[in-house]
Formats: sequence, C-alpha cells, structure tokens
Amino acid sequence: GYGAISREMSAAESEVRRSARRKLYLACAVCLVFMTGEVVGGYAAHSLSIIMDFCSIVISIFSMWLSMRPPTDTMTFGWQRGEILGMLLSMVSIWAVTAALVASAAQRIHDGDIDIDSRIMLVTSGCGVGVNVLMVLILHQSEDSHGHGHALPSKRLQGSGHHHSHGNATVKAAFIHVLGDLVQSVGVLLAATIIYFWPEYKVADPICTFLFSVLVLATTLPITKDVLRILMAGAPRDVDFSSVRERLLSVKGVTSLHSLHVWSLNTTRSFLSVHMATDEGTDAQLVLKKATKLLRSKFGFSSVTIQVDLEHCRHCQS
Repeated sequence: GYGAISREMSAAESEVRRSARRKLYLACAVCLVFMTGEVVGGYAAHSLSIIMDFCSIVISIFSMWLSMRPPTDTMTFGWQRGEILGMLLSMVSIWAVTAALVASAAQRIHDGDIDIDSRIMLVTSGCGVGVNVLMVLILHQSEDSHGHGHALPSKRLQGSGHHHSHGNATVKAAFIHVLGDLVQSVGVLLAATIIYFWPEYKVADPICTFLFSVLVLATTLPITKDVLRILMAGAPRDVDFSSVRERLLSVKGVTSLHSLHVWSLNTTRSFLSVHMATDEGTDAQLVLKKATKLLRSKFGFSSVTIQVDLEHCRHCQS
C-alpha cells in the first residue's frame, strides 16, 4: 500500500544523501589540494574562484547537515529548507564573483591597463580548467538515479509524465557553482591562448571575461528559478496542477473539491492538501485511502492531507 511506497521513497532518499556526502567530501579534498598547490607553486592568480568553490562546497555540506536535523516544536517541518537556503547562498556567491570579474574587466578597458604575462596566465587557467573538470565529474549526478547508477524504487511508481528529480539539492548547487567556475576558466584559457600567440590582442582578456560571464549567469538561471519557486511555496516543477485535480475528481464517489494546494519543501519532497466532497452514502474512509494511494503512486507526493466531507459543503458547491 501507500505506506510501503513511502518507506521505499524514504530509503531511496537516504541513499542519495549518503552518496551526496561522499561526493562533497571528495570535491572538498580536491579543492584543498589545488589551493595548496597554488600557494606552493606561487601562481595564486586564480585562487579567488577556487576558494569560492571551496566555500560553496562547505556551504553545501553544512546545509545538508542542517537539513537532516529532526523537527522541533517550532520547526515542525524540520530543517529541510536548509538545502534550499544553501543553494540560494551558492548562487549569490556566483553572481558576486562574476560581478567582481566584470567590474575588473571594465576598469582595465577604461584605464587601458592590460599588462598580462600570457605564460603564467596559460599555466594558471590550464590548471583551473583541469581541476574544475575533475570536480564537475565528481559532483555530477543523474536526475533519476543514485550516485551508483541504480534506478530509484520510486521511479516505477510514478506516472502521468511526472519525473521527479532525485539528485541531491546541495550537490546540485555545488555542481552549478563549479560549472560556472569551469566556464570562467575556459574563458581565461581562451584569452591566454589568444594573447600568447597574438600579444597585440591583450584586450581579448576582458572581452572573454564579459562573454563568459554571460554564460555563467545563464547556467545559474534554472536553479535560481527552482529555489525561488520553492521558497514562494509554488507547485513542484514536474507536477501539473490540472492533472492532479482531474485525477482526484476521477476517484469514485468524489463530486467536487476545493482548497487544493501543492508545494515543495525542497527539491525532493512535495506536499498536497485538499478538501473533497463526496456523494451521500459514499464510504469516506475508502475514498480517502484511494485518493491518498493515487497521489503518492502517480505523483510521488511525500505527504498528503485530505479532508473528506459530504456533498453539502458550501465551498465545494461554489
């Protein structure tokens, strides 16, 4: 029944969290090794972005720990929104670094002060690209699988075109952060290559900064939209409100419904509450069981709250 479905989904989510922690710890170690290498090697020009990557991963680890804390009398949903706040903070840090780089590039063009050692720039950006590629591979996660590639048990339970994203939110935020840094590193490497072979085109450095900054912002827009939708208690991204309503009305004995609300607690847990009216003589408990099982199995809702009443409900009639 739907109790087994819920347990199956919870077990799958726990495995995703364990895999996410391993990914974040490994990426954190890679950041530390690279930062140490930069200091020892004496070419710390690229250290700002790698330090920001390290900070983003630490934020992700902390927000994951926070989200796993149990509910309290004041935090009745628990701390699971900590993941979303961590994602938002990570995105803001990307925008801050990008804004600083764009401002620096604009200042250099305005002052005409573009004095660049192309060899050091090539070595630094090349190392930056290599390390970020490694971290992208570490942090990459499939939308519909564990970190080990096994299909989630809940995937076979979902229908109606609903494909719930089971990737961990904190890893996703760290991944987007590292991906943004990778894009910037590629831009610096491209500019360094141009300047190395054609020294007279030093303006390529700030120009590449402008162009690749636009790409970085483009990579953050989808996850930023997800964060804002969740914080504003919007409907889950992959849940069609009309489809949910039609499915509920198709349950035998249900005549009408109102106060249908669907929202997300984080990127993996979605909730629903609704008031339904039924025909006289209908077994309300049977309707409740059928509707709950339908919502959990077809749409993957983590928690469902349904109030069943007789047909004379004034709100349902209106």
